[in-house]
Amino acid sequence: MTLNCNGKLIDLSTPKVMGILNVTPDSFYDGGKFKNDKSFLIHAEKLIKEGADFVDIGAYSSKPGADFVSEKEEINRLIPIVRLIHDNFPQTPISIDSFRSNVIKKSIQAGAAIVNDISAGQLDPMMFETVGRLGVPYIMMHMRGTPQIMQQMTTYSNIIKDIYYYFSERISLAKEHQIKDLIIDLGFGFSKTLEQNFKLLNSLDFYTNLNLPILVGISRKSMVYKTLETTPGYALNGTSALNMLALDKGAKLLRVHDVKEAIECVKLHRALTN
Repeated sequence: MTLNCNGKLIDLSTPKVMGILNVTPDSFYDGGKFKNDKSFLIHAEKLIKEGADFVDIGAYSSKPGADFVSEKEEINRLIPIVRLIHDNFPQTPISIDSFRSNVIKKSIQAGAAIVNDISAGQLDPMMFETVGRLGVPYIMMHMRGTPQIMQQMTTYSNIIKDIYYYFSERISLAKEHQIKDLIIDLGFGFSKTLEQNFKLLNSLDFYTNLNLPILVGISRKSMVYKTLETTPGYALNGTSALNMLALDKGAKLLRVHDVKEAIECVKLHRALTN
């Protein structure tokens, strides 16, 4: 499995790590932490020095009940930071966490290389056409509704099969629009209860039947810190424990706040399986 990022082939035979850079005032863990260009650059450099293969930049918090952000505001937050990171770290592919096709188009023009869409094209009818035309890798996540209402939509007839069918349909539509490099993300914490999150993680290997790379994003999320009766700030150890399980069940990408620890998980997992 490989990804073509602006002509650079990324080999996923060894799992890769995606470092999170939030350009938001209200993200659940690091919202508002970075105030200016210098602080964004310092954090991006830290992620990259610790071994991040990608930097994922988002300007619209997708935590449950997150505030609505207009497209104009998202673009105004995002594009200057995309340019800043791309100009200073041109060898590190940038992923854009957005469900809006116009935001994606402007971000790719500014130097980004990957699309990370929490809605798998459901919140913007132009998304698949736009990504297909741009010819960039596309991460499609499972979610119902919007971040504002998704936690009211957690009833499934069979969550494992329902999500599998969801991806089968979305993958087929994406391929119709000539999207070639596809990655799936089960959407831990999106339209799912804590119990459902763990059931999905325990069944992660089932989704390898789709023959696409799987991204897992559980970093410091509620499935970790609520289970441990703590806060996101104290959820690193729990995150690492679950990342190891995800790797063992076939994850090829880990999306994390803490790159150093995720890289250690990948190295230890390789030692176990080689």
